[in-house]
Amino acid sequence: MKFLIRVCLFIFLSSSYLSFGQQKFTLSGIVSQKNSNETLIGVTIAIPELQTGIITNEYGFYSITLPEGNYSLITSYLGFQEIKKDITLTDNKKINFQLTEEAEQLEEVIVTEDKERIDIRKPQMSVNTLKAETIKNIPVILGEADIIKSILLLPGVTNAGEGASGFNVRGGSADQNLILLDEATIFNSSHLFGFFSVFNPDAIKNIKLYKGGIPARYGGRVSSVLDIFQKEGNSKEIKVNGGLGLVASRLLVEGPIIKDKSAFLIGGRGSYAHLFFPLFDLDNTAYFFDLNAKLNYKINQNNNLYLSGYFGRDVFGISDSFVNTYGNSVGNFRWNHLFSDKLFSNLSLIYSDYYYGLKLDFVGFNWNSGIQNFNIKYDLKHYLNNDLQVNYGINNIYYKFNPGEIEPSNSNSGIIEEQLTQKFANEFAAYIDIEQNITKNLSLQYGLRLSHFNRLGQDEINVYENIDPVIFNEEFQLYYSATPTEISNQKKGSLETFTNLEPRLGFSYSFKNNAIKGSYTRLSQYLHLLSNTNSPTPLDVWTPSGPFIKPQLLDQFALGYFKTIDENKYSLETEVFYKKIKNRIDYINGANLIANDAIEQIILNGRARAYGIEFLFKKNEGKLKGWLAYTLSKSEQQTPGRTPIETGINFGEWYNTPYDKTHDFSLYASYELNTKWSINSNLIFQTGQPTNFPVGQFQFQGLTVPYYGLRNNERLPNYHRIDLSATLTPKKNTFKKIKSEWVFSIYNLYNRKNAASINFNRNTETGNNEAIRTSIFGIVPAVTYNFKF
Repeated sequence: MKFLIRVCLFIFLSSSYLSFGQQKFTLSGIVSQKNSNETLIGVTIAIPELQTGIITNEYGFYSITLPEGNYSLITSYLGFQEIKKDITLTDNKKINFQLTEEAEQLEEVIVTEDKERIDIRKPQMSVNTLKAETIKNIPVILGEADIIKSILLLPGVTNAGEGASGFNVRGGSADQNLILLDEATIFNSSHLFGFFSVFNPDAIKNIKLYKGGIPARYGGRVSSVLDIFQKEGNSKEIKVNGGLGLVASRLLVEGPIIKDKSAFLIGGRGSYAHLFFPLFDLDNTAYFFDLNAKLNYKINQNNNLYLSGYFGRDVFGISDSFVNTYGNSVGNFRWNHLFSDKLFSNLSLIYSDYYYGLKLDFVGFNWNSGIQNFNIKYDLKHYLNNDLQVNYGINNIYYKFNPGEIEPSNSNSGIIEEQLTQKFANEFAAYIDIEQNITKNLSLQYGLRLSHFNRLGQDEINVYENIDPVIFNEEFQLYYSATPTEISNQKKGSLETFTNLEPRLGFSYSFKNNAIKGSYTRLSQYLHLLSNTNSPTPLDVWTPSGPFIKPQLLDQFALGYFKTIDENKYSLETEVFYKKIKNRIDYINGANLIANDAIEQIILNGRARAYGIEFLFKKNEGKLKGWLAYTLSKSEQQTPGRTPIETGINFGEWYNTPYDKTHDFSLYASYELNTKWSINSNLIFQTGQPTNFPVGQFQFQGLTVPYYGLRNNERLPNYHRIDLSATLTPKKNTFKKIKSEWVFSIYNLYNRKNAASINFNRNTETGNNEAIRTSIFGIVPAVTYNFKF
């Protein structure tokens, strides 16, 4: 921490010395939407006289220091009217801009700027930004706009197929992604086992996906960061929008509490397909609901308060004998404070909870598990001058892990109440992140994060002979769980601590409309998700690093070439990446995760690596817009034996991870046919997911038992489909206060039966073994009615 303070002080003093005697002044302010006061992220404020400019941060704030003089400011943002303002800068000035949507003034909107485009000069790379409007246009299953499904169209991002939760980035697992909703951690991003995401698109303002070159303010995961920002609420007037679909509907209301000073936003979604189950004589339930809420209060020009929250639940039941309930709950109290026109700060108090529960009446008990964290973080952004910006801050997270609690559902069940050993941990981090323009062509982003993880004491911890919870049987060449020699109580103090330095470095060298960028990222992950499925189940257990499980450590290198074509009408991004991860765990054969209070007995430590090349070509203007993305990559893991006599997994050789997709191709296109109709489509192709097939069988006591070969040595068939949607916007919208649209969509246009799994059974009639492909969806038509007023 002292080191970070000294670096900040050195930079500040150096900047002050260099600027001493120069007559310069600072221009700063907030950019917001005129009809709602909603702050806008990524707005460009350009100064043509100096060929320079600045963009607003995550809270709509900007600050730029200029020599004394006369300037023409040009403020521009996609879908909004451009503002030109002449100023005379003779002292520090605060100028707030309020932009007007072009659609409110013009019948035909001509897009001239797009914040989803790449910034050639900035050293930030491996980042994709999507607006809520783009996400809503992308056709997905059952016609519901979906953030997670939308990012799957980007290079380097895949998932395990239909019905799989989460997403995989550059060959990483779903638990290696840090998902933030207004800074709060989301542990499970899916509704209904992956068919929907937990994010209501009506409540979302902007998303950013960091695949590499991750700034030092982020940490705790080794694959990616998905940063999602909710709207703040309209402080001008009451606004309502929503949608009615075949299986789910949504409604969002926002408006002023005190006009131009305070506002609220509340939105809800729910599904109701299960209401039709009785028509098919099904006594089952399968539905979700969620709630987004946000309040903001402007104290004065320098202070703003925000309170935001999310609550969601999924319920899946088979009659009343089996009911599965799971979901996220998060809350964030945030204070934005402006110390000066150059120093912006944000203080956040955050709570996050993920709950997983089962009601099992047929066996007479209930199961509850989950993870909670309490986070306090303080971030500062210092605009020292136009060529030097410094971000620095600290955060502290306290974790509580509940691996499982069993309680009898009735007094006659015979089940004894049992609580698996709860675990506790604390994670502290301090960081500094610097953005610096060295020359007109060369820009750098460099930083350092210090993370410290303390595995706190717990009621019971197993002690093993030779500190070895996994035993290798040399005769049978098998691993099996060791028996503890004693159980120790170490409730006080800490079990183990880990400290890691995580340097970050990125550069950009630009020339004309081209840029070459590179980055190095070091990340530490102290949490591990233990799961052998692609959808949330009671087998999913989050566990902290400790005496037997070491933190995952990532080193990632990336190099890219970026180009804008024909005055930014087109853009090309291509990157190569290589990453390696230490301490990536895998399971021994026959591992049992159900109610396991000794996870260390079924895991082995290994390492992983992934490498590949990504292409993204975008058309940004005109009636036809969209992008083409392609990724060629490899993702592997190696889990060698701990001694020369041990076999490890797959005899210590590299093997495919479950997230390895050699080829990943996607095409998204949006075409404005006329003022009434717009057409959107997706085309997706992916190499089949690695899996295991039996390679033989043997007879045992009259039973035919299959046996399997090397791990992840086979693949499911290749995955591909085409989706199509058409949006009808009635002309009467122009003259009515209530505006509406109809969205007609077809998921999987040519009815491809993509394999979710392949099972091997014995045909009772022929006696022969046969492979049976399980497919979740064929062609799925849908219609959605959206409205706003």
